[in-house]
Amino acid sequence: MDEFITEESLAELIPAFYARVRQDALIGPLFNEAIHDWPEHLGKLTAFWSSVMLTSGRYKGSPMVAHLRHIESIKPAMFQRWLEIWAETTAELMPPEAAAALQAKAARIGESLQLGLSFHAQRVA
Repeated sequence: MDEFITEESLAELIPAFYARVRQDALIGPLFNEAIHDWPEHLGKLTAFWSSVMLTSGRYKGSPMVAHLRHIESIKPAMFQRWLEIWAETTAELMPPEAAAALQAKAARIGESLQLGLSFHAQRVA
């Protein structure tokens, strides 16, 4: 599988995926409002997936902190929609083994983010 997920394939996948996200009726408005510099953000996201899938260590940041900034706007259905678009895009652009690995990792990350946001919301409520 590793040979199918490369820096180059991620550099193609991430912009293609987020182009779809930005057009989506449910999650597009949140992303378009939250992100002001898309080229910079796509670079961060590509570094994130490089770190997650290739253990490159390129990403320096905290996804939880980034999502906490938008806790009031993020709804559970948005995670499911994100995962649906991710599954469609990875299935189209990546070999099946790579797509499955990316989808599984995204599901685990999404679950972790949802739990973290829920925990934080309960603490401040």
